[in-house]
Amino acid sequence: MSEEKILAADDPSFKEMDTQAREAQRITAVINTGYHEESELKALMEKLTNKKIPEGFRLFPPFYTDHGRNITFGRNVFVNSGCCFQDQGGITIGDGCLIGHQVVFATIDHGLDPDHRQDLIMSPIALGKNIWVGSHATILRGVTIGDDSVVAAGAVVTKDVPPRTVVGGVPAKIVKTLRGGAPYYLTNSVSEPQ
Repeated sequence: MSEEKILAADDPSFKEMDTQAREAQRITAVINTGYHEESELKALMEKLTNKKIPEGFRLFPPFYTDHGRNITFGRNVFVNSGCCFQDQGGITIGDGCLIGHQVVFATIDHGLDPDHRQDLIMSPIALGKNIWVGSHATILRGVTIGDDSVVAAGAVVTKDVPPRTVVGGVPAKIVKTLRGGAPYYLTNSVSEPQ
C-alpha cells in the first residue's frame, strides 16, 4: 500500500480542488457529448490531464474524473466506456493496460470518526504494464497492481496485487498465478484452456 495523505476539511486547498473539479467537469462534458475522432479525444485528454498522452491511447466515452491533472497514462492504453477516475490521490496506468466498462479508481476515502468525516484520506493507485481490469471492477486507494495481472469483472481490490496474478471477488483475492509460455484465455471458471 502507498503512503496516504490526509487533507482536513478546513484546509484552504479544498477551494482549489473544487475549482479544478469544475474545470474537469467542463472538459469531460465536451468529451462525453457527441462523437469525436481519436485525435480529438487525445487532445481533450491532454487538456484534461495537462500531460502529453502517449501513442496508442484509446478511449470510448463517456469518461468521468474528479480532477484529471493527477492521471498519467502509459503507451497503448485502452479505457472503455463509463469509467470513473477519482484521481486526487493520483492514478498511474502503465503501458498496454486494458480498462473495462465502468471501472472505478477511488483514490479518496473518508475516516470513520464522525468528527472528521469530511476530511479526505488520499493515496495513489498504480497499475504496472499489461494489466487487464475487467468491467465494473473497483480499485481502492493505495493499491498497486503488478505487471501482467488481471482483475476479474466486479472485483473490489483493497490490497496490492503481485505481478502475473489473477484476482477476483469482494474483496478481491488471488484466484490464480500466471506462468509464462502459452497464451491464457479466461473463461467463466477463470481456468486455462485444456
